[in-house]
Amino acid sequence: MALVAGVDSSTQSCKVVIRDADTGELVRQGRAAHPEGTEVDPSHWWAALLRAVDEAGGLDDVAAVSVAGQQHGMVCLDESGAVVRDALLWNDTRSAGAAAELVAELGGPRAWAEAVGSVPVASFTVTKLRWLAEHEPANAARTAAVCLPHDWLTWRLAGALAAGPRAAWDDAPPPALDRLTTDRGDASGTGYWSPATGAYRADLLKAAFGAVPLLPRVLGPEEAAYAGGPVMIAAGTGDNMAAALGVGAGPGDVVVSLGTSGTAFAVAGTPSADATGAVAGFADATGRFLPLVCTLNAARVLDAAARMAGVGLDALGELALQAPPGAGGLTLVPYLEGERTPNRPTATGSLHGLTLATSTPAHLARAAVEGMLCGLADALDALGTRPERVLLIGGAARSEAVRRIAPAVFGVPVTVPPPGEYVADGAAFQAASLLTSPAWQAADTAVYEAPPVPEIRERYARATAHVLD
Repeated sequence: MALVAGVDSSTQSCKVVIRDADTGELVRQGRAAHPEGTEVDPSHWWAALLRAVDEAGGLDDVAAVSVAGQQHGMVCLDESGAVVRDALLWNDTRSAGAAAELVAELGGPRAWAEAVGSVPVASFTVTKLRWLAEHEPANAARTAAVCLPHDWLTWRLAGALAAGPRAAWDDAPPPALDRLTTDRGDASGTGYWSPATGAYRADLLKAAFGAVPLLPRVLGPEEAAYAGGPVMIAAGTGDNMAAALGVGAGPGDVVVSLGTSGTAFAVAGTPSADATGAVAGFADATGRFLPLVCTLNAARVLDAAARMAGVGLDALGELALQAPPGAGGLTLVPYLEGERTPNRPTATGSLHGLTLATSTPAHLARAAVEGMLCGLADALDALGTRPERVLLIGGAARSEAVRRIAPAVFGVPVTVPPPGEYVADGAAFQAASLLTSPAWQAADTAVYEAPPVPEIRERYARATAHVLD
């Protein structure tokens, strides 16, 4: 039995799953936390990966591994391979002004959509590089290479595997900078790689940063990043691309993922270029494309509501189901950390329709769930497709209240796979593809249905229109 490992290096933690390459059967797993914040020293990711690998029983009997990581971000390296400054993560919005500058300089949103399939917002690497050049010119001058979180971890892991046994990994030097690799899925979120042409746009990078540092080589879907020892490393990919693999999404499917961020994405056969900027025209990890709409506020909306109500998340869900659909007219605008879709990085959250009757924990809980889901329903609309099925995944999808309320907000039934580490599972599937043609069986799913309640989204639209004014 050949084993493969899949890594999910997310904003909050690192998860490792070890699976049978042929059947997909879970053999063992491990997990380690990441520090909080919107910027972090990448060494914390490496330390967490090592802890998670050890908890999962190591990689001695594993034939291939793949790393999926949080998209976007900015990891700058100097000529020796040392990290120049803490990595800026996707949810760091300090480059919002830089994003607006770049969009204007190229001639507007349509020009960017045609160039790289997406209109840059603060999440994108290209905007963070402009911010670095303007605010930390000394660090910009030291930057010899730029990569993404999953690129950096894949590169470090290659150095560790080349060093030999696990005992040598902690102090293993990284490979040379020219060994940096990425994949088309993660590269499509930088703002300087085109899914339509499959090539970097060095001109856009130079216009943003003032220079063109070394960039990772973009690997094909089944190309190895490292094959110099008993454990091969696959190309890896971004977290949303890996989730699509892990959940078995195919053409006609739309996946709604409720994690730290909220995303809605579809598997497509052709590249997209949305001049409004709502839809990011990403590539996927298979050679196809992954048009995606992202919101900054998803599961943490429920965390915040639970703190306000003084209860845990399970109790919050029970409260939400006690209140009527529409929460009696109470509407929560969930822009608790600014927002990416719509692009309002400095926006704040707000409550509308607060009355004596709606001033209860149950109404607040219901409004929080509905507000979070309304943001994702807007994302579904932006994709412009009528899905054959909507797959609901992510940490917040484990809530029974979210599952039961989602069809009423989305206006369609939702399919909920059993809880799992879909990003790590997708990475494991990618690793297995280096060895065989995996034919993993899809997990059993549950279908939730509820009568649509259009009034929920109508009130939400009025409330957000007020915020956006």
